[in-house]
Amino acid sequence: MKNFTPILFKNSKFFPVILLFISVTFFACKKEESDTTLSQLRVINTAPTLATYYAFVNGSSISSAALPYGGTTAYGNYSSGSYAIKFTSENNAESLLTKNITLNPNSYHSFYLINKPEALDGLTITDDLSLPSTDKAYIRYINLSPDAPALDLAKTGEATALIGNKTYKSASAFIAIAPGTYTFDVKETSSGTVKAVSNSITLAAGYHYDIICGGLLNPSSDIERPLNLIAVTIK
Repeated sequence: MKNFTPILFKNSKFFPVILLFISVTFFACKKEESDTTLSQLRVINTAPTLATYYAFVNGSSISSAALPYGGTTAYGNYSSGSYAIKFTSENNAESLLTKNITLNPNSYHSFYLINKPEALDGLTITDDLSLPSTDKAYIRYINLSPDAPALDLAKTGEATALIGNKTYKSASAFIAIAPGTYTFDVKETSSGTVKAVSNSITLAAGYHYDIICGGLLNPSSDIERPLNLIAVTIK
């Protein structure tokens, strides 16, 4: 068995430096571990129009460019508390919507810009980004179409819904799904009639996705988007 000689610092000129390093490291770790007040917030444009919007939190811009339909910001760090979220058009700094929200400590939040331009509104959802299995992808389904009835989400061609009966402004919890490339149908809950079909959507293991039914069942002009189904990666 090898004998190890203990390293003694008591009489060493390096001892105060090492002690200082240990103390600083310890207290830094303690501060990081105890800081549970931070929140995470991202903003997504799902207003059913061709317009684009700039997003602000407490007057500070959080998007480097105007957000198109389906456009999202990355999560930003905020202290828990109340915040004002404002949206402006691409060419005018006047507020089109200002809405106050509360961010809970140690939580992830998504804020969705919704409804038509003359009635813009917002929906805040708390995000559970846990990963029960790292070899699965996770999706949640949200109905954000203002004039649509309750709608189901299903894999294209399958009769059984993955997630059913979501009315306007309601979202499911995340469900696990095998990674792969899919198309999805959105169906009227009451009749089973397919109302929209997504483009091909590739889902990767270990990621969370919003599957959003947006647009309008009955658009009244060329600047309003028809009913559609999109996927937004949560990151």
